[in-house]
Amino acid sequence: MKIQTECLPCLLKRILFETELSTKEKKRQTASLRTACKLLAELYDPEECSAAIATKLHKSVYETLQDKDPYAELKHTSNLIATSLVPTIEGLVKTSPDPLKTSILCAIIGNIMDFGIDGSSAHPQMLEEVFDKLYAEGLGYDDYQKLRNLLKNATHIVLFTDNCGEIVFDKILCRELKHFNPKLHITAVVKGEPILSDATAEDAQEIKLHEVVDELFTTGCFAVGVDFSRLPAEVTSVLKHADVIIAKGMANYESFSETTYRPIAYLLRTKCNAIARSMNLPRNISAIKLYE
Repeated sequence: MKIQTECLPCLLKRILFETELSTKEKKRQTASLRTACKLLAELYDPEECSAAIATKLHKSVYETLQDKDPYAELKHTSNLIATSLVPTIEGLVKTSPDPLKTSILCAIIGNIMDFGIDGSSAHPQMLEEVFDKLYAEGLGYDDYQKLRNLLKNATHIVLFTDNCGEIVFDKILCRELKHFNPKLHITAVVKGEPILSDATAEDAQEIKLHEVVDELFTTGCFAVGVDFSRLPAEVTSVLKHADVIIAKGMANYESFSETTYRPIAYLLRTKCNAIARSMNLPRNISAIKLYE
């Protein structure tokens, strides 16, 4: 997805959020915000991918703050909060007439575990507060049947994860994918370095994601979404040969929508106008959208 004008204030709002997470020193906060404003003015190009610009911006701010993981505490808390909801979700899945669809909906609801942007969680505990409401709302856009048909005949899928907390629900989804199609080989891909509230290999290890997937790779670098130019060779290979790609969250959409990888299913909350408009979806819905 190309960067939109409304992405600019959103990017700066996120920078302010992570700056205040990282330090209470006014001098360091000022340096971070000056760095961000100056660099964003230089980087802004309507023909550039929004995720690529965000990557360069956050990298520069992290270096200015001298903080490799401003979201570390939030990520850990998010996993704890999500884990506390696992019995509830497992109960919903177990009693559902379609356990796979229910696990997908729950994994999408987990996508609100994002911070510093409109339409996301103000704090990790917000997931507990809104889960029942979002579950009752269900899917606002539903390509489930088409996705189900693809998964039924698939032998290898690749799942690109998104946020901490959310990844706890992704684990349940992966387990249900195995129940649905026992011959399915699942490759999960997490971030190569700490970036925003996204899950890394360390975070995946914390929730034991390896128990329900066949392979666990990383994107190999610091990037919002996916930087395909720096993707490890083994990940590029599995992408080329996958029967289905599942991409969680908005940043993965921003990156993958610039490619021709198909079929790809996006599982996300449409948290902003730019993403919703690009996907031709309403804002603030839970969506399964498949591109074949």
